[in-house]
Amino acid sequence: MKSFITISNAIFAVFIFCLVAWCCGHENIDAAPMEKTEKEALYSAVQGFVGNWWNGSALYPDPCGWTPIQGVSCDLLDGLWYVTTLNIGPIHDNSLVCAKNLEFRPQVFELKHLKTLSFFKCFVSPKRHPIAIPSNSWDKLGGSLESLEFRSNPGLIGKIPISFGALVKLKSLVLLENGLTGNIPTNIGNLINLKRLVLAGNRFVGWIPDSFGGLNELLIYDLSRNTLSGPLPLTLGGLTSLLKLDLSNNQLEGMLPSEISNLKNLTLLDLRNNKISGGLTKSFQGMSSLEELVLSNNPIGGDLMSLEWHNLHNLVILDLSNIGLTGEIPESISKLERLRFLGLSDNNLTGKLSPKLATLPCVSALYLNANNLTGELTFADDFYRKVGRRFGAWNNPNLCYPVGLVSASHVPYGVKPCQQQPTGHIA
Repeated sequence: MKSFITISNAIFAVFIFCLVAWCCGHENIDAAPMEKTEKEALYSAVQGFVGNWWNGSALYPDPCGWTPIQGVSCDLLDGLWYVTTLNIGPIHDNSLVCAKNLEFRPQVFELKHLKTLSFFKCFVSPKRHPIAIPSNSWDKLGGSLESLEFRSNPGLIGKIPISFGALVKLKSLVLLENGLTGNIPTNIGNLINLKRLVLAGNRFVGWIPDSFGGLNELLIYDLSRNTLSGPLPLTLGGLTSLLKLDLSNNQLEGMLPSEISNLKNLTLLDLRNNKISGGLTKSFQGMSSLEELVLSNNPIGGDLMSLEWHNLHNLVILDLSNIGLTGEIPESISKLERLRFLGLSDNNLTGKLSPKLATLPCVSALYLNANNLTGELTFADDFYRKVGRRFGAWNNPNLCYPVGLVSASHVPYGVKPCQQQPTGHIA
């Protein structure tokens, strides 16, 4: 019995010792100091964005202690706190809001362990307070920065600094919906660790740099909603890890390169609203991972019969509206069992519609309007009930629906009833 009590007391003593050590350890972490130059750089940088009224005096013992700044995160290195994340703008409810007349102070580049830097709705006045991204000093963050984002900043003007090419550890570069202009620097192609490149919603001009073809770690590639021109670079075929490619809403031209077939992992390809021509490439047939293929509003031309659509068995969205298609709609499209949206409107398609199109198990929107389709619509009443007005067949002058096969409440919009043959009389 005595030995049992002795062992119990020993275990209890060890437990108390560990608990005290754990608490003291956490107390030391919370109370760890921030290097003086680091704190001064952070406070000055934040003041530049939110105004001199802010001086950090309410923070105890420092920005990484018990009362941290919302949007600022730190890591403990060699017993000292260093800033690793700096998010400026109304990202959270209690985030620091940017001043109207703000400045990008050079002290930002003194945060030598910074990994993430982002600005959201911070530079908002392009007429009264336009501001450009600093052109120099980005090399100072080249050894640490992994994510750089400027989102929804219409007052952010000027060009992408060439010095961004020094950010060799960058994994994510997002310049989304700003007021940026000019050409995209070719040395962005040197950032071989990039997994996400989003330059959408600006006013960039010129050709897409061929150098981007070396970004073989890239997963997300979005240059949409700019004024980019020229052909699609053949080097696109080198982006073999790519999952999403969005180049929509530009002025790109020329043919679809056959090298696009190398993108075996691609799930989204969006090229809508450009000037691409030259017909549908058979290279699509090898891209079996595609879930969304959007080519609408391009003068592409071509014939749907030229492709074996059943190879694209993962397609969920297929939008080929207004691309100058001719010929008939192949029955093989009815084998795309995951398809939810099929857009073939505003083309020059002819022939009769296969009733198998209405048997697609997942389809909820089917637009065939403004073509030259002919004959009777032999789709079942259940199909019209399911899709409703999301079935478009109007503006096909020689298309009709058989009276009696479709209930009055589900008559396809804009389609005329088929004329019944008159009954003959025996004399």
